[in-house]
Amino acid sequence: MGSTVHDAIVVGGGLVGSAVALGLADAGRSVALLDEGDVALRASRGNFGLVWVQGKGLPLDGYAAWTRRSSDLWPAFAERLAGETGRDIAYQRQGGFHLCLSEAELEARALLIKRLHNQAGPDGYDCRVLDRDEVRQSLPGIGDAVVGGTFCPHDGCVNPLALLQALHSAGQEQGIAYLPGRRVDRIDCAGASFSVRSGAEVYSASTLVLAAGLANRPLGAWVGLDVPVTPERGQVLVTERAQPWLDVPTTYVRQMAEGTVLLGDSHEDVGFDTGTTVAVTEDIAARALRTFPALAHLRVVRTWGALRVMTPDGCPVYDASERHPGAFAISCHSGVTLAAAHASVLAPAIADGSFRNAFAAFTGQRFDVSAH
Repeated sequence: MGSTVHDAIVVGGGLVGSAVALGLADAGRSVALLDEGDVALRASRGNFGLVWVQGKGLPLDGYAAWTRRSSDLWPAFAERLAGETGRDIAYQRQGGFHLCLSEAELEARALLIKRLHNQAGPDGYDCRVLDRDEVRQSLPGIGDAVVGGTFCPHDGCVNPLALLQALHSAGQEQGIAYLPGRRVDRIDCAGASFSVRSGAEVYSASTLVLAAGLANRPLGAWVGLDVPVTPERGQVLVTERAQPWLDVPTTYVRQMAEGTVLLGDSHEDVGFDTGTTVAVTEDIAARALRTFPALAHLRVVRTWGALRVMTPDGCPVYDASERHPGAFAISCHSGVTLAAAHASVLAPAIADGSFRNAFAAFTGQRFDVSAH
């Protein structure tokens, strides 16, 4: 049986785990990053790649500011990854649109933005509600069905696959021991040390970070953490390559740097089923065509389903174990948007012991009725 000792073990090699591992390495910790590999239900390989601020915040006070903080950290974070790895992650921050196809949709969207403005208080919430003519000034290709929408200048996008590769590359440059194909079979806690077993191998550390998405729920039980995450399926369609025509991302349609167009986004309660269905993909395509009629000339070349990591209120859950100090669970469905903050703010808080105070609002205890 092989055994290695590190300062920190991060379980989960997706966007969340890789960003946290990089931040811990930046803080001078020796890190082992255990990754189940492509057999995992990896949301990192199935998402839209939006770095998104607008619409986020309710119902958790502080989430809007946290999202905006990460968005503001992203330009330097992207520059760092490009410089260290030589990889083009296609990061852009030109703002983003949410487009509405009925007056009822626009009214509901405007109400949401108003509530977020009120929640933000004197700090403000930088997102504007636009009528059809205002949207059309920036997006002349919209269809007749578009009645208006919202625009946030802090939104952007990135290639999520390139981002994941860049995080792995940057981490290894920082000395992270990236260990793919390691499924965690058991976690043992002894005093101030954790032993993680994967097959015949054992990895030990004084800090353990669970960042394994939907697997955080069973893994958390080993260290006394109740991690309230459930799967939500989203289906995505991708078209053949086309000449650039959409240089700003929208919630449901975005063009990638290489010319393909992504169409989404469904929200389905189907357990751990990552399949696709004709009914849902037809609905996605129909909405996209009503939004941008020019899409009718493009062929769909692939579809896929991926599982979001959802908490009861849709906001991140960041927890530290009281029973086993040194163990943490990081769970969220915004691994792209929050990657910069996870690496630059959250990981250092784990390293320097300030995590509990800095992220008290994000603990899963907010769902404990007896605590209120």
